[in-house]
Amino acid sequence: MHIRKNTKAPLALVLALTAGIGLSACGASDSDSTGTSPAAATSSTVKTPAPAAVVQAIPGGTTAVALDADFVSALGTLGLTPGIVGTATFANGTLTFPITGGTVTLYDKESGYRPWVQGVILHEGSGFSLTAGGTTVSLSNFTVDPGKPARLFGDVSVNGKLAAPSAPLFNLNGKTLEPVTMDADGSAVLKGTRVELSEEAAGLLNKTFGTDALKANLLIGTATITVKTA
Repeated sequence: MHIRKNTKAPLALVLALTAGIGLSACGASDSDSTGTSPAAATSSTVKTPAPAAVVQAIPGGTTAVALDADFVSALGTLGLTPGIVGTATFANGTLTFPITGGTVTLYDKESGYRPWVQGVILHEGSGFSLTAGGTTVSLSNFTVDPGKPARLFGDVSVNGKLAAPSAPLFNLNGKTLEPVTMDADGSAVLKGTRVELSEEAAGLLNKTFGTDALKANLLIGTATITVKTA
C-alpha cells in the first residue's frame, strides 16, 4: 500500500492506517510491525524519509484496562490491595487513565524505514497503586511508546517517594487487537491489546513486597484505547 504524504493528517486517518500494528499501545510481535527488523532501514543507516502523516498534539481520550481475573486473584493471594492515583478511576474491574497529550509520526511502511510508527501517548497525573501492610507502591504518569517492542513507561514511587522515574512497567502485546472502530463522537477506538508485566517491574515489585510470585509477562488485563480526533 502506498501512503500519500500528508503531514496534517487527522488522528483518525493515522489510527486507521496503523490499526493493523496497534498504534497507541497495541504493538505486534512480527518483525514487519512498528519495530526494526534485521534488514530494515533506520535513521543510522539511511536519511529519514518525509513522514506520511503527523499528529502534533493528541487532544485527549482514555486508556482503559479491564483487569484479568487471574491477576486480581493473584493480588488477593499475595495480600496486595489495588488503588487509584490522581485522575484515574476504577469501576467494574476496569482501570481508566485519561490521555493528556502526545504526538504520532507515521512513515510509509513500504519504505523499509523502521520503526514506521513513532511517538508517545501521555497519561500525566494518573495511575494505580498496590498496598500491603505499611507499604504502598504507586505507578503513575504513564507514557505509551508504540515502537518495537511496544511498552508502557511510568514513574514508580514507594510510600510517596520516587523510586524509579520513567521505568518500563508493561509490555503491550497486540496479537489480539481488534480492527479500529469510530465512536459516535468521532473518537477512534482500539480494543484488545494485552497488557503484560515487564521483567523490570516484576523484579521491582517482588523486591519491594518480599515475594517472588510476580513473573515477567504476567497478564494484567486487556486495554481499550479511545483517542479523540478533534
